[in-house]
Amino acid sequence: MKSFVVAITGASGAIYGLRLVEELLKSGHIIYLCVSHQAFFIIRTETGANWSGKTESETEKKIQKYFSSKKIKYYKEANLSAPLSSGSFITDGMFVVPCSMKTLSGISHGYANNLIERVADVMLKEGRKLILSPREMPLNSVHLENMLKLSRLGVKIVPPMPAFYQKPKNIQDIVDFTVGKILDSMEIKHNLFRRWS
Repeated sequence: MKSFVVAITGASGAIYGLRLVEELLKSGHIIYLCVSHQAFFIIRTETGANWSGKTESETEKKIQKYFSSKKIKYYKEANLSAPLSSGSFITDGMFVVPCSMKTLSGISHGYANNLIERVADVMLKEGRKLILSPREMPLNSVHLENMLKLSRLGVKIVPPMPAFYQKPKNIQDIVDFTVGKILDSMEIKHNLFRRWS
């Protein structure tokens, strides 16, 4: 059993983050979840899930109920005193899915203005695996330069770009392909799509 930080930021594509959490839980892993303020609105708009609570604890209970799992610990984006913000807190890596361009920029420039950016900074300084799934189009030169900078630091950039050789029959198949590729980047086994043969 491993533990991973999963951050969901305010870019379209919340379904990718939710599906990633489902699959990690299915594999028995522990999840430390951080959701940006804007992401709560996106999650509700795109999936109908309302995780907003008045307190961190209330929000955590809603999230645990949604995923039917107690293996999720939720931390508010503003909670910079969370254990995750320290390099002494050991995890097996971090996913930012989807990753907004604002978050990508913050990580690229070491801004660490919130818990998501701080934990990503910890992953970089401690040499742990960090996977970003930027969801934006078209990409401008600033976006591309930020991605290149992070890629050169060892960050895996895994944007949600579907393939069609597995002949997807619905949106779930397309989402599963992307989430499978994200899991591949962290070397986590799955059966989310048929591999090329």
